[in-house]
Amino acid sequence: MIIDTHTHLYLSEFENGGADAVRRAIDAGVEHLIMPNVDLTTIDAMRQLHEQFPENISMAMGLHPTEIGHDWREQLEQVKWEFDRGGYVAVGEVGIDLYWDATFADEQMQALEAQMRWAVDAGLPVIIHCREGLDQVLEVLQAFPAARGVMHSFGGTDKDVDRVRRVVDFYFGINGIVTFKNSRLRDTLPAIGVERLLLETDSPYLAPVPHRGKRNESAYIVHTAAYVADSLGMTKEAVADATTSNARALFNV
Repeated sequence: MIIDTHTHLYLSEFENGGADAVRRAIDAGVEHLIMPNVDLTTIDAMRQLHEQFPENISMAMGLHPTEIGHDWREQLEQVKWEFDRGGYVAVGEVGIDLYWDATFADEQMQALEAQMRWAVDAGLPVIIHCREGLDQVLEVLQAFPAARGVMHSFGGTDKDVDRVRRVVDFYFGINGIVTFKNSRLRDTLPAIGVERLLLETDSPYLAPVPHRGKRNESAYIVHTAAYVADSLGMTKEAVADATTSNARALFNV
């Protein structure tokens, strides 16, 4: 059995509110799914899907960094109200994304700091989105050395792993990127070690080979698991067992 630690099956890319994709995942051996929020518009759809599969889905609440704009404080206040309702296993998806636009870089850092405080105060882990923003993420995380969390969709080098570990003892979320022909992530896996690996899909994005270029879904995580196992010289069952144990420890699911 496998846990998909990062999937957005509630998004509009999926028919029937994502319910069909959840069933396909369960049939493929994915016993549990962690679904992080994106923004104010995605909360209801995520909660509705969770209500259909309460034993198979856990939710995280946060404001995605690409959604930080002029009205970010007001949005964050509403997200905090939702977070305070309870029922969430993590704060996320939060972080820094300067890939498309660095206009609100400072605001992204402020929003990340605020949401880190939510997590620490609540004793919950954080799901960190980091794209072209590792310097900024680590600058914020320096104030939270005891924080628990995961570097979601990690695609960095051994050096990046070391940089993160000098600040926090986080897990690293590995998804379909590791299967891409031009990805060097395979070479980084030993530096991370299976004891700090989590498997994820980031559905509907980043579908692994042999589905690359198509809509991703949680059922496809089995391909990523097989690739990671081959890279580490382990069986797929051993990787599934280790990463599932890691996910249970981090998210308390």
